[in-house]
Amino acid sequence: MRQVELAPVKDLVQCVRKRLPRLRTRKLYHLLHEELRNLGIKLGRDGLFDYLRQQQLLIRPKKNYTKTTNSRHWMRKHPNRFADCALHRPEQAFVSDITYVETDEGAHYLSLVTDAFSRKIVGHKLSHEMKAADAIVALKQAIRNRLSSQPLLHHSDRGLQYCSSLYQGVLQKHQIQPSMTDGYDCYQNVLAERINGILKQEFLLYRCRTFAELSMLIEESVEAYNTLRPHLSLNMKTPQEVHEKASNREVLASSKLSTYFRTGQCN
Repeated sequence: MRQVELAPVKDLVQCVRKRLPRLRTRKLYHLLHEELRNLGIKLGRDGLFDYLRQQQLLIRPKKNYTKTTNSRHWMRKHPNRFADCALHRPEQAFVSDITYVETDEGAHYLSLVTDAFSRKIVGHKLSHEMKAADAIVALKQAIRNRLSSQPLLHHSDRGLQYCSSLYQGVLQKHQIQPSMTDGYDCYQNVLAERINGILKQEFLLYRCRTFAELSMLIEESVEAYNTLRPHLSLNMKTPQEVHEKASNREVLASSKLSTYFRTGQCN
């Protein structure tokens, strides 16, 4: 009888995992619990975990690491300003990193820029090589997509791409303050590393044949990550929800303050 009652659950799970194929149980339950209630199915989070285990639908963690950072060079390294940054709004700090991906055509590199507050991927670029010019494409996309003109910090590792005069020139042009990890401690850029891991372990699940095919998969994956995947750290909201809501609040407050001074109400 219970098996008959739970029969729709598998279809619901598979429906979600078409777009979020490696979504873990807690986030999966958050997305499904309203629909389960509408169907009259009494199933808590622990019950869903047991059901997924019985159906062999639990997600097994993957381990994969390829070093993409060369920090042993003569170029200037900036101090770690991100460590003391208390985040309270979007576009207060961007974190950047480069991760390694493969197709049948060979090795490729994905440059990512993420908003530290909202966890939204605001810039990305897939390339054949780890060049500063390719990382700059992701950075410029993030800059174009900005919703405010508030002060901004950019945090990265000490890789050649980020220390290059080309990359630092773009930061300087847009008055973005640079910040870098101390020494060779990758944990000082753990947020960027975490976003890399989510994309590779939950979205980029099959080996593409070509660079073009991988490019399309990455576009779809970034969109799904930003708009569909809830985060525990965001109270089960998506990065897009948090980024837009908080940004709109900042814009509204700024507009009210401008009106306040313009009309002389501060006197």
